[in-house]
Amino acid sequence: MFTQALAITGINIKSIPERWATSLVIVIGLAGVVAVFTALLAMANGFSSTLRATGRQDAVIIMRGGSDAELNSGLDREQTDLLKQLPGIRLGADGKPESSAEMMVIAELIRKDDTKNGANITVRGVDPAAFTLRPNLKIVAGRNFTPGLRELIVGAGVLRQFQGAEIGKVVRMRGSDWTVVGAFESGDAHDSELWTDINVARTTFGRSGSSSILAALDGAGGLDQLKAGVAADPRLNVDVVREQDYFNGQTKQFRATIGFLAGIVTLIMGLGAVFAALNSMYAAVAARGKEIATLRAIGFGGTPVLLSVMAEALLLALVGGILGALIAYVLFNNVSVSTLGQNFTQVVFNFKVTPQLVVRGLVIAVLIGMIGGFLPALRAARLPVTTSLREN
Repeated sequence: MFTQALAITGINIKSIPERWATSLVIVIGLAGVVAVFTALLAMANGFSSTLRATGRQDAVIIMRGGSDAELNSGLDREQTDLLKQLPGIRLGADGKPESSAEMMVIAELIRKDDTKNGANITVRGVDPAAFTLRPNLKIVAGRNFTPGLRELIVGAGVLRQFQGAEIGKVVRMRGSDWTVVGAFESGDAHDSELWTDINVARTTFGRSGSSSILAALDGAGGLDQLKAGVAADPRLNVDVVREQDYFNGQTKQFRATIGFLAGIVTLIMGLGAVFAALNSMYAAVAARGKEIATLRAIGFGGTPVLLSVMAEALLLALVGGILGALIAYVLFNNVSVSTLGQNFTQVVFNFKVTPQLVVRGLVIAVLIGMIGGFLPALRAARLPVTTSLREN
């Protein structure tokens, strides 16, 4: 049976160039499905990867109780000072707690692809310890801001996606002018931010406290110690979250939305591809009706005919899937874009077309090929020889 199936499959494949138009319908249809599916998930994957790369397991973010994002949090000066002194926070070489009070402010910059409308961007006021707590953050151009002056350093993602934030430029925010003196790279979500001295930000924007505190944990039991210290002080109503867990949580809604959208679009396009495959394979079977009938007449069974038609459909589907994955990789992999994050500010990230996404796209293509090829294959296997000869 398998020898017969291989023989008929070989004949089918050799005749594909004679039926290139109908075969191309299947290939192009499935290429479109896989390309769109892969591109959508590459966007979600890139966004998630950027936020997952942000933060450490041995550091925590402390925010006001019930706040789901730093922008929604607020700690007054007294709370900030108390929290920095709690047990569980690691002490630095200078004997001071390794912690940074940080303040989030929303500014507006013009995107390079939209010269008319501004987009929200995050300005983060930080303590000097912020750089120690984020060792992956490096100044790559210019210099660091000078404490006490209205100076900014700008993330690499901001420079890629927005205009007016280059070194030497003056950025106007809420009635005050700030000079950009440097650029930094961190390889994570902080690349989408502008940084400055927190005390200057407090004075300029009329704030006295902070949005959050970033602190290093003192060993494996540091988190439990810190939470116990918070619970023991009635003046403190705060949440303590590992920094990495906090940024991971920021991707949940986005991933769910993109995953749902990818499923709906793939389903709609997949149905179209199934019908295209059905029509194309029915046409292919009809065009080879006499050939199939002759093979059946000289002793070939119905099952080998069914397997050969299915093999042809799967081959065309696989070619379409590979083509779609290649299109998605060439057009979207590492493409830099920005979108709204949890703080309603722009997060800059790159599309990530991974091998796992390509495999998932190919699986979808093969499944569609199986569904689209089964009924025509079944018809070819069951059609009586005399009927096939008479129809042709």
